[in-house]
Amino acid sequence: MNRRNFIRSMPAATAGVALARWVGAAEPARSAAASPGVDPVAELAIVPLANGLSVVTGGGGNVTVFHSPEGVLLVDGGSVERAAQVLKLVKAHTGATKIHTLFNTHWHWDQTGSNRMLGPQATRIIAHENTKLWLGTQIFSKWQQRLYPPLPRDARPNQTFYTSGSLTFGGEHIDYGYLPQAHTDGDLYVFFRNANVLVAGDVVAVGSYPILDYSTNGWIGGMLEATKTLLGLCDRATRIVPGFGALQTRLDLEAERDMLATMKVRLSQLLAKGMSVPDMLAAAPSREFDAHWGDPTLFIANAWAGLVPRARELGVNIV
Repeated sequence: MNRRNFIRSMPAATAGVALARWVGAAEPARSAAASPGVDPVAELAIVPLANGLSVVTGGGGNVTVFHSPEGVLLVDGGSVERAAQVLKLVKAHTGATKIHTLFNTHWHWDQTGSNRMLGPQATRIIAHENTKLWLGTQIFSKWQQRLYPPLPRDARPNQTFYTSGSLTFGGEHIDYGYLPQAHTDGDLYVFFRNANVLVAGDVVAVGSYPILDYSTNGWIGGMLEATKTLLGLCDRATRIVPGFGALQTRLDLEAERDMLATMKVRLSQLLAKGMSVPDMLAAAPSREFDAHWGDPTLFIANAWAGLVPRARELGVNIV
């Protein structure tokens, strides 16, 4: 069987097993997509920003906290394993007894860990409609070879949107919007305009290549377009809160966009030659980016899985 027939005929489940084998040791390097390996003894910390804004670190994904006279608003809620500790710290830091609003930037469990506690307390949980749908169903992550059960009904988002929205809360103007098929197909950003703080979830990567969760329709092209959207929102003074890691700047986001633009072209060209994941890794298309972004194995494997079903629309003729 030639490579063209191999790629086109590979069943999805087989491809998932193969990808899991290829990425192998690379996956644990980052608490990839959803958090099977959150450090249970990591120290929680609060990093102050401005205008009532701060970020809780060490609880899985970053948790952005906005404390105002109107109440407490969170963007993401930490991991399933650390949610109780995160919320305890937030309440001690703010003096609040109740969380008013929670945004889910996407469905992954290292960002939606607080839903189970806050949903039954009538917290407003805002997310894209796709995120609500994913959280209401069983998900098999092919690249992780891991099954995620649905959340209980009262833990799922109770306010959803399709394109964009805005609200005024505690004197802050907050815009939020959809980033289609990027890290997942339910990503959103939350922009605190007065404070000039942009919360971008896992669309913004720090210290490692971004995760392209093809199991829930993330892919490199969508990730590239998402970085362009975020760049259109921010200026040189904007502080960007990623899903994991330290605050970023517009320059950091520009570097991610440039890497994604280059890698989308290169990987599409390699796919057109009929290359499999091992072939692509052997070709080392990311060599000048690896010093900054780290091991490209998982990134290239997941990019391949997202490119294959889109080959025709990209004009890629697999040989």
